[in-house]
Amino acid sequence: MMEPLIILTGPTAVGKTALSIRLAKAVGGEIISADSMQVYRHMDIGSAKITKEEMEGVPHHLIDVLNPDEEFNVTTFQQMAKKAVEEIYSRGRIPIVAGGTGFYIQALLYDIDFTENGEDTSIRDQLEALGKEKGAGFLHDMLKDIDPEAAKEIHANNQKRVIRAIEYYRQTGEPISEHNKRERQKQSPYDFLYYVVNTDRNVLYERIDRRVDLMVQQGLVNEVEQLKAMGCTRDMVSMQGLGYKEILDYLQGAATLEEAVYILKRDTRHFAKRQLTWFKRERDVRWLNLPDFGNDQEKVLEKILQDINEMYGLEKK
Repeated sequence: MMEPLIILTGPTAVGKTALSIRLAKAVGGEIISADSMQVYRHMDIGSAKITKEEMEGVPHHLIDVLNPDEEFNVTTFQQMAKKAVEEIYSRGRIPIVAGGTGFYIQALLYDIDFTENGEDTSIRDQLEALGKEKGAGFLHDMLKDIDPEAAKEIHANNQKRVIRAIEYYRQTGEPISEHNKRERQKQSPYDFLYYVVNTDRNVLYERIDRRVDLMVQQGLVNEVEQLKAMGCTRDMVSMQGLGYKEILDYLQGAATLEEAVYILKRDTRHFAKRQLTWFKRERDVRWLNLPDFGNDQEKVLEKILQDINEMYGLEKK
């Protein structure tokens, strides 16, 4: 019999955190963060990291487990999340995956294979050198020529994934989009419920703008200054996160604070839009549109608990 797993995701700033806590308390769950930034220590404000108080005693996994100079990617997430899932099951509790990184969620849900093709990194090294010399746009154009579908899915700024897609094609002769399509058809090893929380676009964008203003008030600039003093640089994976690269540009004199904040708001809105596009492509997703529930979190929670009871026969804890 497959074990239960609940996914609670949606665009940034939609209100997933508070809902995930209430859900965990209602079903006896523990939360696994599917966030590419909250995994890092010392990066609290810019990642909108949940505080100890906000956790309300609910155990959280994959938060504050890496230093900013360590690399975190989909493969690392998958390994760490699978381990956390097994630990949660061993305690007779339910894992709730909460966070907005759709690619990470997909990797865990369908146990996607990220096996590297041998130890030969010569193609990757060559492409990285090319990227430094000619820029991210040049590499993205290369990808467009060999795999237009992957180029549509992968943002030009995500140089790591662009390089991986070109490398995969050169090593296997097959577009990575074909490989991914095959992997997506796999059956999940879990008996899962996959929820995407959403709201009206203008409401979401207002929430994003308010959150960025609050981050600045809470000391985002000071947080990035401290990271810089610790030796964190723009080329680290951690410092490429939204909120960090923009403020770093300000600290290095490449933008005024006003410009950096404007760019951060704009790019976060674009990011939210890309998140929604990703979730719309996923199968087996259940949408929770907040206006349909009168924006009442209690009603949203009731709906999830009703589904859980029907699917797993679990009563409230």
